Amino acid sequence: MKQGLFQPQTEIPPLDYAGLQKAVADARAALEKLTPAEVNSLEGRDVVFQFRDFKMPFTAQGFLMSFSIPNFHFHAATAYDILRSKGVPLGKRDFMGPMRLKT
Repeated sequence: MKQGLFQPQTEIPPLDYAGLQKAVADARAALEKLTPAEVNSLEGRDVVFQFRDFKMPFTAQGFLMSFSIPNFHFHAATAYDILRSKGVPLGKRDFMGPMRLKT
């Protein structure tokens, strides 16, 4: 992403629960290494989303707000719905997480 190109993996091996937990931990560790200055330096820069030969040009803000965040919410809601349909006892509060109330 820092180079202005985002290419999702085309072949992701099946993961068990431990593998998924490791993938999340690795992603969190990578994000924690970023400084606010590094993130802010991406503002206004061009980003190209490329999947095989298909390309979509964005600004960094456009990529985040109109592609990445909506995709995240779609997949989170879909996973949540699948789990609920399989009988996992989840409710709306589980999906929303803790509220950030004014103290």
